Amino acid sequence: MGLLSVPLASALQRALPIGILALAMVGAPVLIFEPQGLPRMQTLDRELARVQAENIELRRDIATLRVEVRQLRDEPAAVEKIARNQLGLVRKNEIVFQFGKAR
Repeated sequence: MGLLSVPLASALQRALPIGILALAMVGAPVLIFEPQGLPRMQTLDRELARVQAENIELRRDIATLRVEVRQLRDEPAAVEKIARNQLGLVRKNEIVFQFGKAR
């Protein structure tokens, strides 16, 4: 004869699946609604969406800067435009006229 008697083994075979099912029915909602469960997942989803949107914006900025770098490297007119507009530089043979603001 085995370690368990036949009626006890039969009862255990019936009770074990029911016990596991009951544990799952109680444990699953607890795990879902605890602070590290569903609320944490929703927070992480929002954070992921924000970071993805920021990445898209940064990729656009990088593309714009690459175009600007290419222009500065390959087009002398682009360098001259920045020198004139941002730095206020003029050529040696140019005369600058400055006018006061009208009142």
